Amino acid sequence: MPGLVIVGSQWGDEGKGKVVDLIAEQADAVIRFQGGNNAGHTIVRDGEVFKFHLVPSGILYPGKVCAIGNGVVVDPQVLTEELDALRRRGLDIGGLKVSANAHLIMPYHLLLDHAGEAKLGEQKIGTTRRGIGPCYADKAARLGIRVQDLLDEKILKQKITAAMEPKRLSLRPFAKDPMIDLHAMTEQYRTFGARLEPHIADTAPIAWRLLEQDRLVVFEGAQGAMLDIDHGTYPFVTSSNPVAGAACVGAGVGPTDIDHVWGIAKAYATRVGAGPFPTELEDELGDQIRAAGGEFGTTTGRARRTGWLDLVALRYATRVNGLTGLVVTKLDVLTGIEELKVATRYTAPDEASFEEFPYHQSVLHKARGEYDSLPGWDEDITGARALEDLPTNARAYLDYISDYLAIPIVMVGVGPGREEIIWTGAAELLSPAAADLTSP
Repeated sequence: MPGLVIVGSQWGDEGKGKVVDLIAEQADAVIRFQGGNNAGHTIVRDGEVFKFHLVPSGILYPGKVCAIGNGVVVDPQVLTEELDALRRRGLDIGGLKVSANAHLIMPYHLLLDHAGEAKLGEQKIGTTRRGIGPCYADKAARLGIRVQDLLDEKILKQKITAAMEPKRLSLRPFAKDPMIDLHAMTEQYRTFGARLEPHIADTAPIAWRLLEQDRLVVFEGAQGAMLDIDHGTYPFVTSSNPVAGAACVGAGVGPTDIDHVWGIAKAYATRVGAGPFPTELEDELGDQIRAAGGEFGTTTGRARRTGWLDLVALRYATRVNGLTGLVVTKLDVLTGIEELKVATRYTAPDEASFEEFPYHQSVLHKARGEYDSLPGWDEDITGARALEDLPTNARAYLDYISDYLAIPIVMVGVGPGREEIIWTGAAELLSPAAADLTSP
């Protein structure tokens, strides 16, 4: 049975949590491989809403191995609060493992993130201000503090001192902030260590053993390909690599352990924060899609920018990730729109036309979508459980996407509920043993 990577193939918020939750029922492990609590997954099950920021989506299954990989940056306060909330709801969290090599978000990372965005003013990137970028910066500078350091007070204090020294000037405005008092910080993080110690582990061998036994391991990404720090719309990106290749680095497995890569894309496009968005709708229709899709951030509550489906960017993401299948979510949100548009080209201000995603930011920031039009549908599709249940125009819309990208559509979301999903039969691409995945 395969190693399966689930990635966002737009600008994040595509509904990865719901998809991972569905697949996790058949999986033996779910491993989160990058990002931090700047991401959010919402899952609706039996009328209950669950919102996750760090814990892998598979945690809703008792005893399931759910690992936070070494590529994730962990705010221990957020993680302990999330675990406490799950306990209060009676969920078994015994299967949660946290990589000892994952890096920790420290209080000074939060302060620096806020200060950095404020200094940029109108040119701000639009980060969630959760300390993600400064934490990854410390990791690259070899000043990072890792989860395993929580278990040794002497090392923890030494590393905090070393990490804060080069930041002394930047932290001067916060000199009297109790958040960054060395003694208080050390004590607080030692307390977090005591709370998390039962979950701290060497997570890579867990994946190795399961893959060697031909068990299904799902590698769960956060954000989306267009926010990748190397391949996204830089500098309006996240601080990690949400693309599929990062699953190997962030979970400690080899490229040959990955058999399939599924990208998640909404039936339209959204983006949070600043940055180019060639198909953005800044009108009443954009507001209508935002309201119908509930397009407000799980982590921040910020309203998302909305637009038509961007097939230029989606084909780029397909290639960068090596997608073997596509999951289309929120198809129901488009119900009632008479004419649907999909961008198949971009136009620059000088009237130059691009069929490929432009690499130069000066071009991309000014590019606007050129569209093909497709007829919409008025029928309620939330009860559809097979492609044959969909209106003809809805099926034609999906076919257009699949043909353009030259990959199969493996799932279609037709509503927010866990059961409001269509398995197209392409899920059998995983392996014959995974045939149960095609059942709701």
